[in-house]
Amino acid sequence: MVSGGFRLDFLLETARLARSTYYYQLKQLDGFDKDKELKTEIQSVYSEHKGNYGYRRMTLELRNRGHIVNHKKVQRLMKILGLSARIRRKRKYSSYQGEIGNKAENLIQRQFEAAKPMEKCYTDVTEFAIPNSTQKLYLSPVLDGFNSEIIAYNLSCSPNLEQVKAMLEQAFTEKYYENTSLHSDQGWQ
Repeated sequence: MVSGGFRLDFLLETARLARSTYYYQLKQLDGFDKDKELKTEIQSVYSEHKGNYGYRRMTLELRNRGHIVNHKKVQRLMKILGLSARIRRKRKYSSYQGEIGNKAENLIQRQFEAAKPMEKCYTDVTEFAIPNSTQKLYLSPVLDGFNSEIIAYNLSCSPNLEQVKAMLEQAFTEKYYENTSLHSDQGWQ
C-alpha cells in the first residue's frame, strides 16, 4: 500500500510505469550523491589554484591526492559545478616602451613627395622572420622622397642603436646633409 490506500502494482499499471522506473525516481528524490566527496575535493583544488586548472590538470591533482578517477568524470563534474579553467591568452611581443624622451615635430604632415633629391628622406626598422628558424633579421633603410630610391640600408640580427647609427652614417655624408628632413615613426631607435 502506498499513501492514499492504493496498491503499488495497481498504480504502476494505471500510470504505465515500470517498477524499476518508480524505484529509480524514488532514489533520486532521496538526494543521495555518490560523488559528493569528489565534488568538494574538486572545488577545493579549483579554489586552491585560483581557477587555473582545467579537467586534465584537475584529474592529475586528484590522482596525486589519492582519488582514482577518470578524466571524463572529472570533466562532467566540473561542468555540473560550473567550473572552467581560466583561459590564458598568449600575448604578442611588443617592444613599445611608452613615451620616452622628446617627440620631434611632424614636419612632413603627410606630404611625402619631394621637389628635389635628398629634400625628404624616410626611415624605419622592419623585422623579418627567417623561415624554419627562430632567428629574426632587422632591416633599416633610408628612402628618398623624390624618386623613392633606397639611399642606404643596414641589415642586423638585433634592432639596436648601433644599426641605426651605421645606416645614418652611410646615408648622410657631408655633401648631402644640409636641408634634408629625415622622417621616421619615432620608435625607440
